[in-house]
Amino acid sequence: MGAVPTTEPGRMAAIGEAALVRGYGLAGVVVTTTTGSDDVRRAWDALGPQVTVVVLTPSAAAALRDAVYPAGRMVAVLAADGEVAS
Repeated sequence: MGAVPTTEPGRMAAIGEAALVRGYGLAGVVVTTTTGSDDVRRAWDALGPQVTVVVLTPSAAAALRDAVYPAGRMVAVLAADGEVAS
């Protein structure tokens, strides 16, 4: 039997330094604050398949430059001034 389609929306997560990501929690985003590359990689690896959008700080993105990005997961990297880069 194949996977059952779901109408549930995906979850959103934010990974990086507390000062840059903690505010996303007010909107229901799953926030993981990190202090170094190892923390970032552990947080990334812990994301479940239900997470479809991830916001990363620039340093978190740098720590994940060699990471495998699952199909269907959108990743946005914050610009240096804290706004989402386009």
